Amino acid sequence: MKLECGIEKIKSGILQVEKITGKNLTLPILNSILFIASGKSLKLRATNLSLGVEIEIPAKIEKEGIVAISGSTLAGIFSNVFQNENIQLESEDGNLTIKTKKSRIKLKGQTYDDFPTIPTVEGKTFEIESKKLVDGIKSVYYSSSVSDIKPEISSVYIYSNEDNLVFVSTDSFRLAEKKVKIKGTEDVPGILIPFKNIPEILRIFGEVQDVVRVCFNKNQISFSSDNIYLTSRIIDGVFPDYRQIIPKEFKVEAIVLKQDLLNALKLSNIFSDKFNQINLSIKTKEKIFELSSQNNDVGENKTYLDAALKGGDALLGFNYKYFLDCFQSINTDSVSIRLNQSSKPMVISGSSDNSFTYLIMPMNR
Repeated sequence: MKLECGIEKIKSGILQVEKITGKNLTLPILNSILFIASGKSLKLRATNLSLGVEIEIPAKIEKEGIVAISGSTLAGIFSNVFQNENIQLESEDGNLTIKTKKSRIKLKGQTYDDFPTIPTVEGKTFEIESKKLVDGIKSVYYSSSVSDIKPEISSVYIYSNEDNLVFVSTDSFRLAEKKVKIKGTEDVPGILIPFKNIPEILRIFGEVQDVVRVCFNKNQISFSSDNIYLTSRIIDGVFPDYRQIIPKEFKVEAIVLKQDLLNALKLSNIFSDKFNQINLSIKTKEKIFELSSQNNDVGENKTYLDAALKGGDALLGFNYKYFLDCFQSINTDSVSIRLNQSSKPMVISGSSDNSFTYLIMPMNR
């Protein structure tokens, strides 16, 4: 292999794919990035078996070839050296030499024969703007369970409903749902993407401005744009029928300014107990919207907010951290909080936005 390419593109590509290299003692080849020089491009490939990525970089190929080099070593080198100039890569006997005007680095390679292939996913397809894809996933993924005991909820669930692509996640204590408008979506019956793969999907496609082509079958899903191809395994399981737990009617509703509520929550958290519990009290006739918390070692706090109230009264305790998480998904200035009774979930959304719905189960203490 012998080639020349621009430093910025190969640096960006290496830093993106290196995060996906696996730390696998039984398959050490997964620690490496595979360089494939052919035609008019250099392909950088990495996989941890659950997730695989390939980024294509334009290059002047003098001699085609393949070499596998430690991902962490490459990331360390490209993070710390080289100016904005062209770079030459040349492989010999499985090793890689990197040349610039001011440096020459030789890296020991690994035998690439055992490097797993990244599957070419075939199946149903649809296209979605990268911004919408990232927004949909980012709006809900924090509600996923981080435990693998129930893999079906340690995931982001994606399905189509009329002209919406719906993203959902839950850890059984709270649930987030985001609907994204999309045209021409082929029927998506339900895809479970593992939670541990989500941060890398967001990171890689968060900077992409293009339309993303999504292809999926029973076992795999792929996301591809102009020069990026990423595959993830799909969890074989059934997501809970969550729609039956979303109340259709509410006895109490409060609309409050998002920033006021956020500030009050942060203040209340200073006084919350070891269970992160904060109490919400609504008294409609007295026009009271109160957040309170108490910690025997710190003290206690009550904060009253201006709110538009409808219905009756309500009192419930909830986990501060769960409430705080959803603010990143609410784009309106005001927040709608709807309740029934203390044993039923609290439903939160933007006051004029029905695309995002968030449920928190009350604490039983």
